[in-house]
Amino acid sequence: MNNLTKQFFSIDRNQRIASNGHNSFLIWFTGLSGSGKSTLANLLEVELHKKGIKTFLLDGDNMRLGLNKDLGFSENDRGENIRRIGEVGNLMVDAGLVTLAAFVSPFEKDREMVRNILGKEKYIEIYVSTPLEECITRDVKGLYKKALKGEITDFTGVSSPYESPTKADLTIDTTGKELSECLEAILAVVLQKLN
Repeated sequence: MNNLTKQFFSIDRNQRIASNGHNSFLIWFTGLSGSGKSTLANLLEVELHKKGIKTFLLDGDNMRLGLNKDLGFSENDRGENIRRIGEVGNLMVDAGLVTLAAFVSPFEKDREMVRNILGKEKYIEIYVSTPLEECITRDVKGLYKKALKGEITDFTGVSSPYESPTKADLTIDTTGKELSECLEAILAVVLQKLN
């Protein structure tokens, strides 16, 4: 590490923001599997795209199929998974993009690490607080069924803990709510930060 030097280039984040006509930051969706993180992040990206906002969406499963395919689900591997995503998110924010990230990210220390990588001014945390019982009922991917049978170990909410955020910018429970209502609440927070 002693032989490394950070390089600074002629075009920086501020110039990209000016060129895009909007601010850049990371929107971090956290919550249990099946809570609605990816669904809400996707809907938000569609709305932002309609408004001409330059975006990119990072999703937990997609990242584990590529960049993070070498990681398991132990606490250490989960931490490394989130660290890598935080660093990728930071690069994308520096590229001038509104970056959306949908990750279970069960540990407060890992979410705090991402907040520190980005800096508070470039980070929005959205806690999708849908209760475990509702997520089990939905069981979109059939993972809870497997976890409850013991076929999946270290599964958040069943055999591994989820630490509820203490610093979320918005907490939203999707139980019994229209997606449009949830999206409206998220947009209200995000649009304030765009300019």
